[in-house]
Amino acid sequence: MSAGADRATRTNARIRPYQPADRDALYAVALATGRDGDDARHLYRDPTLLGHRYVGPYLDLEPGLAFTLEDDEGPCGYVLAAADTTEFYERFTASWLPPLLTHLGPAPTAPADEDERLVAELHAPCLTVPRDLEAFPAHLHIDLLPRAQGRGYGRRMVQAVFAALGLRGVRGVHLGVSPRNERAQGFYRALGFDVVDAAVADVGVVLMARRLP
Repeated sequence: MSAGADRATRTNARIRPYQPADRDALYAVALATGRDGDDARHLYRDPTLLGHRYVGPYLDLEPGLAFTLEDDEGPCGYVLAAADTTEFYERFTASWLPPLLTHLGPAPTAPADEDERLVAELHAPCLTVPRDLEAFPAHLHIDLLPRAQGRGYGRRMVQAVFAALGLRGVRGVHLGVSPRNERAQGFYRALGFDVVDAAVADVGVVLMARRLP
């Protein structure tokens, strides 16, 4: 079997609702894609930190808007969303974060590595939203391992979460992307997103948004 055929076999994946047993695997996906889409495993001593910041809150607070991409090797991607960004961030900071911060300990005063930088961020999270939040109240993010990329799964996953948001009456969604990640920006543009705010609050985040049918 050729390498290309083997890759095609391994990436015959399906999209399904998140299940609690997926949690560790989705945390691993976050870490393996955590450097502007590239592998970040070499950057962190604690492999759970990125998952705590970008995955765990959605699995606990919005499990009905979490979808897993799974192939024969296991979960290889996810799409996560919050229908009401303001309400989600309120619950995130009021109820989800405090137990985690107790576990992580005090915020480093002068972060020396990526672990300490992220712990400091968790103590003072920068929660960026578009200026026109009323038009785009929901937000989402998606990550796929390399073995699942370039096969149309990303588009299908975003469409799945669009449908779930539509059932809740949501009519607009936004997301944040690194200005360095031009590949991701192109992917979102192909899905109908446009830039609405660039370099929000000087934190280097490009906000993109689109209306839902």
